[in-house]
Amino acid sequence: MSTLAWIVGGGLAMSAIALVGTVTLVLPAPTLKRLVLPLVALAAGTLIGGALFHMIPTALHAMGDPGRVFLWVLLGFALFFALEQFLHWHHCHRPAAECRETLSYLILLGDGLHNFLGGLAVGGAFLIDIRVGITAWIAAAAHEVPQELGDFGVLVHAGWSSRKALLFNVLSALGFLVGGMLAYVAAAHVRVEFLLPLAAGNFIYIAASDLVPEVNRTRGIARATVHFGAFLGGALLLYVLRHQY
Repeated sequence: MSTLAWIVGGGLAMSAIALVGTVTLVLPAPTLKRLVLPLVALAAGTLIGGALFHMIPTALHAMGDPGRVFLWVLLGFALFFALEQFLHWHHCHRPAAECRETLSYLILLGDGLHNFLGGLAVGGAFLIDIRVGITAWIAAAAHEVPQELGDFGVLVHAGWSSRKALLFNVLSALGFLVGGMLAYVAAAHVRVEFLLPLAAGNFIYIAASDLVPEVNRTRGIARATVHFGAFLGGALLLYVLRHQY
């Protein structure tokens, strides 16, 4: 497959993940809560693993200057920090009943922007190395599953019909494809290696600031053990994938 095919296919597949939100219509809230938080912990591990074991090492090899690489990591981290600070963007990974104060259109706006930036970063990863692009996509997709479960539930709880909520969630997810295509077009005119450490900073911020605090809201040794195991499992999965190259 060509690089363009990988980017387009990855963007469309990411949009299809938005369909997972319909699970919230059939699962009881307690069951959904037990399912979502381990997935959030798993996503945090895959994002950290993708950043540390794939994106940063590849960026160091491609750019050759550790100072520049980690400056872009910092900028990627700071970019998402700014999104939360100034746009009040926050993903809800809990069932709808726990997110009643969240504004539905603000969720879609923030989610669309997040998907666009994610597509830009993962598209850049595909352009540098197909294998790194695949692992970056896996990490991003692991994050999207619990996010879409939460977002779809919030929209339906806010009074949206399931069809309308599903449509707007898919449209928001298409921002990932748009970002990936922009990275592909930009690569014809500028070097895009910086997108790898920028994405790594984004991944680290999402994992540490958005996902881990969600998991840490829970109490109890049994649940904490499951969540910590899911986190380590996600990170180790990305570590193992690196050594399959």
